[in-house]
Amino acid sequence: MAPSSPKSIKGVVSGYVGRITKRFTKSTHPQATSSSHIDVPETSQAATMSKPVFYTFGHSVWAAAAELAIAELGYADDAIETKVVNLVEGANFTPDFLKINPNGTLPTLVADGKAFTNTKDVVHYLVEHAPKKVASGTAFVDTIHEDRLDPNLPIFLARNEEELKANASGFSFVFADNRQKALEKYSELPEAASFKGFHDAKKAGNGGVLAILKGEVPDAVKDGFFTQSVQHWETLAAYITNELPAALPETGPFLGGAAPGEDDFHLGAWLARLVFLTQGTADKDGYKSLEKETKGPVSPKVAAYWAAWVERASFKKVYANGLH
Repeated sequence: MAPSSPKSIKGVVSGYVGRITKRFTKSTHPQATSSSHIDVPETSQAATMSKPVFYTFGHSVWAAAAELAIAELGYADDAIETKVVNLVEGANFTPDFLKINPNGTLPTLVADGKAFTNTKDVVHYLVEHAPKKVASGTAFVDTIHEDRLDPNLPIFLARNEEELKANASGFSFVFADNRQKALEKYSELPEAASFKGFHDAKKAGNGGVLAILKGEVPDAVKDGFFTQSVQHWETLAAYITNELPAALPETGPFLGGAAPGEDDFHLGAWLARLVFLTQGTADKDGYKSLEKETKGPVSPKVAAYWAAWVERASFKKVYANGLH
């Protein structure tokens, strides 16, 4: 199975659909792994001096990584204020939220007068300041956030006409359509003037998604999209079959040892998304749905890793309403 990068899809779709994939998914869930934080606007600092404020949403794969961390690390129920940013309604595109995180992504954490705006930094802050100490993160965090392993893209990708039709009549279309309406609405507000470049880019990229879902692109573009979708799924399947078992410890069962560590919060959320995408469930046998893509048995090490996660109270709490 040859590896592929989601960025290559952008080379397939031209013109007004040329920015559909990575810009679309990165505006929904952050995957940046370089250190990223910004000073909180002065008007917001008073509200954040007493305790951190965590911005999340129940369908966000990477916000779930931070939620797993919070649940595992011994934080008191009132130690962190939680605010929900409804991605399906495009609430991450409001000027008020963009003032906190100019990328418009989740998770976001405001603490110590700074806004931590990508998954790696949010989870690391939570680990560093937690009452309970766990194994620190390693280079594995960067690996699981590589573009080639993006767990968001498959929500919108289609490998054939059947999958495209399903996306066009299901959540993929609702999500893209709602986002476009939100972008149009918020970009017209007077206070959004400083975010014009951001909104314009997102409207162009999201509009490209809608064009594909609506069947408004040439056949050559659609066929290229199918091809790149196949390649991305093959890359994910190859990682699950080969690289992931090699990365998992012989004993543990977690990367962090007997209990989940910083690496595991990222991998646990990533794996839960892949099981969800393959119609698996949050039980010990849920991982078997991955075999639809791997075309063979999942490694016993991956199975054991999944079984260890689903038994934990943190996992049951984060995924109480089902995988996502």
